[in-house]
Amino acid sequence: MPGKRGVYPGTFDPVTKGHMDIITRGARVVDELVIGVAVNAGKGPLFTLDERVEMLKEDIAALPGDLPGRIEVRPFDNLLMEFVSQVDAKLIVRGLRAVSDFEYEFQMAGMNARLDPSVETVFLMASERHQFISSRFVKEIGSLGGDISSFVSPAVKAKLLARFAERKNEAD
Repeated sequence: MPGKRGVYPGTFDPVTKGHMDIITRGARVVDELVIGVAVNAGKGPLFTLDERVEMLKEDIAALPGDLPGRIEVRPFDNLLMEFVSQVDAKLIVRGLRAVSDFEYEFQMAGMNARLDPSVETVFLMASERHQFISSRFVKEIGSLGGDISSFVSPAVKAKLLARFAERKNEAD
């Protein structure tokens, strides 16, 4: 009998320490965790889909123990519930930072349950030290020259700083 497989979906533009906290904790709930990286062009991502997938793979490879071997990163450009079915998962992992996240996530979980009642959604509260981290804030702080070291891995920080420099050069 196959093990429990879950999906943690998101844009991950860029992956933060908050995301990695949910990934690590989510991997404890299931036997295998698929990180679904959404195209989500509507959000106007700073990084391409391939770049976001690669950043996640790098950060996951640095996780301790057997975690990297139980986590897979895959891009997707279809309905989440179709992706969940494609990877044969029965659980969606979602992270919550604040009460304001809950309302949106609650509605989404309800819609997903209507689309496929066999798939459960599990909410994990962000750890106290990660509750305020969002990709949007990290990009804003970094683009204005602020220190983002405590929010992202060194590899992601380097990629962010390089992207900000590219954009600055293009603007000049």
